[in-house]
Amino acid sequence: MAEAARAALPAPFAAGAAEVRIAVEEWPSDEVLDDLGIEDAYDLTGLYEGVALTERSVADPPTEPSRVTLYRRPLLDEWAARGDVELADLVTHVVVHELAHHFGWSDDDIAAIDRWWE
Repeated sequence: MAEAARAALPAPFAAGAAEVRIAVEEWPSDEVLDDLGIEDAYDLTGLYEGVALTERSVADPPTEPSRVTLYRRPLLDEWAARGDVELADLVTHVVVHELAHHFGWSDDDIAAIDRWWE
């Protein structure tokens, strides 16, 4: 589902998104939760790790590829609790949200145009 979401991105975003690794893990680690100040693992469905395209410089040394991690159990819990969306739609939403960070968007930028949570 995550790869299908990436494949459906409009052409201007496809190349930038192609360089991001997508992983699925059962749960966020305690270290990730602590780093983000999140107490409940169910509150984190996805995470972008990397250097946003807007913050890169050709003078910088190469870094590890950026990564989007989806957390399966929190995603399934949210899907079941909501009961009003298809699982593929929820996964797509989280993937697009995390890829937006790769393109340099902040959570506030995303929230300004994304009415998913209303």
